[in-house]
Amino acid sequence: MEGLKNNKKMLGVIGGMGPLASKLFYEMIIEKTDAKCDQDNIDMLILSDASMPDRTGAILSGDTEAVRERMLRDVRILKGAGCDAAAVTCNTAHYFVDMIEDEAGIPFIHMIRETAKELQSRFEGKKIAILASDGTIKTKLYQKELEKYGVEPYAPSEETQKKVMHTIYGLIKQNKPADWKIWDSIEINCLDSGCDGAVLACTELSVVRKELSLSKSFYVDPMDVLADRCLEFCRG
Repeated sequence: MEGLKNNKKMLGVIGGMGPLASKLFYEMIIEKTDAKCDQDNIDMLILSDASMPDRTGAILSGDTEAVRERMLRDVRILKGAGCDAAAVTCNTAHYFVDMIEDEAGIPFIHMIRETAKELQSRFEGKKIAILASDGTIKTKLYQKELEKYGVEPYAPSEETQKKVMHTIYGLIKQNKPADWKIWDSIEINCLDSGCDGAVLACTELSVVRKELSLSKSFYVDPMDVLADRCLEFCRG
C-alpha cells in the first residue's frame, strides 16, 4: 500500500459499528465534497470491523480489554496502509479511542471533541439532551466534553433511555426502519425537560435522522460534524 500513496492525505476509518452508520458516513463524505471528477474526492480506507465486540456491553460488564486491543490493532492496520489520520464511526467506541490515542501512531479526528466544539458555537450556556447508548451515557463521554465547552448536558429519563436503546438495538442495528411514534415521545421528553437541542450521540441515530428527516436546528449529528472535520483535515 505504501507504494500506492500519493501526496494527498489519506483518511482511515474504523467502521462496521454498525455497518449502516459506516455506509452513511461514506455517503456524507461524498455528498459534502464538491467534486468534478473522481480525483477531487479524498482518499479513504474504510476498515469495516463488524466483528468488533459490542462497545456498550464491554463497558457495562467492565471487560474492556478485547475491544481496546482490537481498536489498537485496527488503527495500526490503517497506519501501516499509509493513512494520515483515523476516524471512528461509533460514539461509544471513543471510550476506547481515549485509551489508545498515545499508542496509535497517527492522530484520531475525535468525533466527541469536535462535536462539543460545534455545540459550543451553537448552544453555549444552553441545555442539550444526550441521546446515546447506555455505554455512552454511563461513561459520561459527552457530559464531560460539553461541560468543558459551557454547554449543560441532559441525560434522558430511564423510560426515555429505554426507547433510545430500542431504537438503536431493536430497530436500526437489525436493519428495521425507525419508528416515528417512538421517536416523537423521545423528542417530547427532551422538550419537556427544557432542552434547547439534542445531540444524536450514537451513529445509529444518524440513520434515524436521515430516515425521519429530523430538524437540523434542534438535532446535532456528530457523524455530520466528523465528516466536515475529516474533509478539512484531508484538504489541508
